[in-house]
Amino acid sequence: MSTGQPNPFPRLLADIGGTNARFALETAPGVLEDIDVLPCKDYPTLVDAIRSYLERAATRAVHHAAIGIANPVTGDYVQMTNHHWAFSIEATRRELGFATLLLLNDFTALAMSLPFLPADELVQVGGGEPRHGAKALIGAGTGLGVSGLLPHGGGWVAIAGEGGHVAFAPGNEEEVALWRYAQRRFGEHVSAERFLSGPGLELIFDALAEADGEAAGQLPAAAISERGLSGSCPRCAQTLALFCGMLGNAAANLAVTLGAVGGVYIGGGIVPRFGELFAQSPFRARFEAKGRFRDYTRALPVYVIHSAYPALTGVQAALREHLGERDA
Repeated sequence: MSTGQPNPFPRLLADIGGTNARFALETAPGVLEDIDVLPCKDYPTLVDAIRSYLERAATRAVHHAAIGIANPVTGDYVQMTNHHWAFSIEATRRELGFATLLLLNDFTALAMSLPFLPADELVQVGGGEPRHGAKALIGAGTGLGVSGLLPHGGGWVAIAGEGGHVAFAPGNEEEVALWRYAQRRFGEHVSAERFLSGPGLELIFDALAEADGEAAGQLPAAAISERGLSGSCPRCAQTLALFCGMLGNAAANLAVTLGAVGGVYIGGGIVPRFGELFAQSPFRARFEAKGRFRDYTRALPVYVIHSAYPALTGVQAALREHLGERDA
């Protein structure tokens, strides 16, 4: 939402997930400064978090702001799916004194960053060369984000959606057992996000523990990842392997849906931390296991995003476009 003010700097940019809120100031076109990460749990409201950041940054007045948020943005009211913050966009704009407060889905913002990511911040995992065409984006963190980028009129259009909540599709008997375990926990609908997220790592681990006759709820996601990567815990390593295989299946489903000849990009906070293990995991084999369409998926390049704050670049682009449209 905007009022009819000029477009000065600095501008506030934010990428808000279920766990952390990342902030930056755009002090000149394309120049991001004062990047900071605040834990969402430390602040009762979004306004409190923004005010805390602006006080830390000790900046002059901000008139324009844009936020990518891990949530659908379909109107003025936002109730976060994986955190307790709930707010009116317009009331928040007025309370903070902004002329503009633009909200968009965090993975829509991340998708808008894809054309601007430098090659040295991308690690390719299989496939050939990208062609001009749609790009797919998927990433696991507190939840599962999904988006895409479509070429249009010499530029790009980002897809706003909630693809993390599609029904989980098990691909083998082991995954069928996991799906049944999740159904007992959550009811009839089991989304892909139930497994492909931080809480999903815990769910997979718990299902494996129960199958072995042991108690669930023994390890948080961070410990599962750490022990799985080090090889010190066989069940943790099995959890990561299952996670990567299921992600490969989900990424391939997205790729064939969008016709992602421009490549498939993996963001989020989990996979980039896997390093070489991800390239050696079942991910690529499951990504290519598309039966009669195997040759199609085999050719598609997959890139793991290793940029520190890529969504902020996308938020910056979205705000620039928004202000330009408004001024036109």
